[in-house]
Amino acid sequence: MRFLRARMGLSQQAVADELIITRGRYAKYEDGMSEPPIELLLKISRFYKVSIDLLVSVDIRRVPLDELQQLPDNRILLPIVVDTEGRNRIEIIPHKARMGYLSGYSDPEYIESLQHISLPFLSHAKYRAFPATGDSMPPHTEGSFIIGKYVSSRADLRVGKTYVFLTRQEGISYKRLGEIKAHGLVLHSDNPFYKPFEVEYADLLEIWEFACSIATRESDPDDLPAQTIKEMLVALRKDIQALQK
Repeated sequence: MRFLRARMGLSQQAVADELIITRGRYAKYEDGMSEPPIELLLKISRFYKVSIDLLVSVDIRRVPLDELQQLPDNRILLPIVVDTEGRNRIEIIPHKARMGYLSGYSDPEYIESLQHISLPFLSHAKYRAFPATGDSMPPHTEGSFIIGKYVSSRADLRVGKTYVFLTRQEGISYKRLGEIKAHGLVLHSDNPFYKPFEVEYADLLEIWEFACSIATRESDPDDLPAQTIKEMLVALRKDIQALQK
């Protein structure tokens, strides 16, 4: 609180007057001799324009307050990091630490510690790179990275598009949105061997829309495109049905 007050160039008395409390009472909060009740904490949060989440859980002196984006719904803050030319930096979630993102996604210090890249052809928005795993979403294979654009509202979701979903139960999942229901989303894999599943809204932490991908493995001549594989599976299914009859 002392740091925020100093940034604004205000005296303790001036802040106390705005909060409608005595200067002595406000001084105790700054000195850590007393803790404000929730009603007053809300007033302090609104006065300094800093979320309660930051006030009570982060060393505010180490947070780039001018580079935080206000978000609706499930999270208050998303750290925005730019390079020396003002371009948005894309944080990279490493493969080995992909599960660590589940606990660090809302920690500005964790996000700041990640390696990053900058892609000038992407439009102005907030992007992040996530590791692709498994074979459920061909042609994105193990070792690839999906670069997603942050989705700040569920109203922006579109059936048929692919997204990176961060959920409490599954962690990071890259899937195609199959259906929007009242209580959750139905997600599909492009690989038909995997069944669709539903994620409740209460389990969703973040959603990132597919923007582009980065392959880290050279394609092999024997690799088949997803459409060809799908056509082969459909043909095989028809042959099996014919044999069963």
